[in-house]
Amino acid sequence: MDALTDDQVDALFRALADRTRRDIVARVINREQSVSALAERYEMSFAAVQKHVSVLERASLVSKRRRGREQIVTADRDAVQRARAVLDSYEALWRHRADQISALLAEG
Repeated sequence: MDALTDDQVDALFRALADRTRRDIVARVINREQSVSALAERYEMSFAAVQKHVSVLERASLVSKRRRGREQIVTADRDAVQRARAVLDSYEALWRHRADQISALLAEG
């Protein structure tokens, strides 16, 4: 798995900062869905859902392909794993800092 650039990390977490986009990713991780099927669940226009999907595409979290007249959205599981790896690195950093603080307090 390749490391992400700072710009890719920014795009990834900007995309995941919105609850609708997080829900779309969760839904298409379970199974690919058409944009129409995704749009049925939200109280917003079809065009608004398309825009959310476009943001997720730019962040490489999902991909879209045509199947007849439908646009099918599929999750990129590798991208989700890369997001997890970024978060894991932050967790490791904070655990290390907490351990250092604990060691300093134990000395004092």
